[in-house]
Amino acid sequence: MRTTLIITILCISSTLFAQLSPDITSWIINTDGDTGYDGIETNVQQVQFSDYNVYISCTCIPGYDIGPWIANPNIPVNQNFVYKITRTPEQNTGTLVETPMGHTGVWSNGVSIFNAKDGMSFENEGIWNQNAVVVEGISFDDCLGHPAPNGEYHHHLNPTCLYDDENTSDHAPIIGYAFDGFPIYGAYGYTNVDGTGGISRMESSYQLRSISVRTSLPDGTVLSASQYGPEVSVSYPLGYYIEDHEFIAESGDLDEHNGRFCITTEYPEGIYAYFVTLDETGEAEYPYTLGPDYYGLVQAGNTGPMSGHNTISETVETYVSIGEIEGESIKMLLYPNPASYYLYVYIEPSYNNNLSSKITDLSGNIIQTKENMQPGITYTFDLQNVNSGIYFIHISDENINGIQKIIVTK
Repeated sequence: MRTTLIITILCISSTLFAQLSPDITSWIINTDGDTGYDGIETNVQQVQFSDYNVYISCTCIPGYDIGPWIANPNIPVNQNFVYKITRTPEQNTGTLVETPMGHTGVWSNGVSIFNAKDGMSFENEGIWNQNAVVVEGISFDDCLGHPAPNGEYHHHLNPTCLYDDENTSDHAPIIGYAFDGFPIYGAYGYTNVDGTGGISRMESSYQLRSISVRTSLPDGTVLSASQYGPEVSVSYPLGYYIEDHEFIAESGDLDEHNGRFCITTEYPEGIYAYFVTLDETGEAEYPYTLGPDYYGLVQAGNTGPMSGHNTISETVETYVSIGEIEGESIKMLLYPNPASYYLYVYIEPSYNNNLSSKITDLSGNIIQTKENMQPGITYTFDLQNVNSGIYFIHISDENINGIQKIIVTK
């Protein structure tokens, strides 16, 4: 079985491997038909790509448990999305594009990213726009998501069940892509943009304004009395509205789009990247994900009413991440795979604690080991000194074991 599989892998086109990059390999692909909420298949069903675009087919249902949603009558339904992400993102040097209502990007598990707004404003004037994290937070489930009226499950903020957001020692993984094609990382990155200085929490440069009355906007615009918002109070605390925040350049690590150009583990030559933002206590910090404007150019087809159902009209290849190859199944997620410098491993939370792992080469030589791995947590394996090739990760305890293939490309 293993010999046959290895021969098959070695016959895969070298041209295909040359085209692989994080925008293709960072997705959590459902290779086993696993189902989640209401029996709907979870995560990403298919990744297809050309030289210029990658297409993500997904249901918008994650692989982790979701619900219940207090004071929210909506229920998730299969969205059958096909998102189109450019593989050649570039800065928008013209008029910036606002992140819209509805999806603004897609998490690596195929769940939608929404911006900070909830679609409502004070007296419906569109001047003082409600902050969804503050106003709708009661309806978020334990994974900080909830369904929209159309059944689209989504996160306005850090998707805490998607990755280990308490890991302060390692650079966070790519956890999604914005619709301008730039990656979105978790909350921790290299302190310095050149990839040095250790690991730090990426701080937003948006701050709460020092106001007690809402008579002007963050850009200094003075409003007429009919446009005033409610005074800051217990009922309308500071932060209740998006306009309670102002951008103060260089007060944090990130720019007005909540990103920066930097060296990352997946882009060693540098990339513009967004980060989700948390405060020092681990609570979400405005603007939470990307926005309020995109950094890059945005393709048509992903934003606006009825969007996210792109038709593929170019020649594409399908990316296949080969999963379990032997042993009694331990369900785990490996990403990215193929990997270059780091591999992230997530074990589904239905197993016993204190699992052991080892990475071996084709000859069975042990390359790395890790003990006391806990289900439900993402672990990082450093592959910087591992040569290109095919390896296997073994995870086991005294009762159960599982093996998956790893491809390392440099």
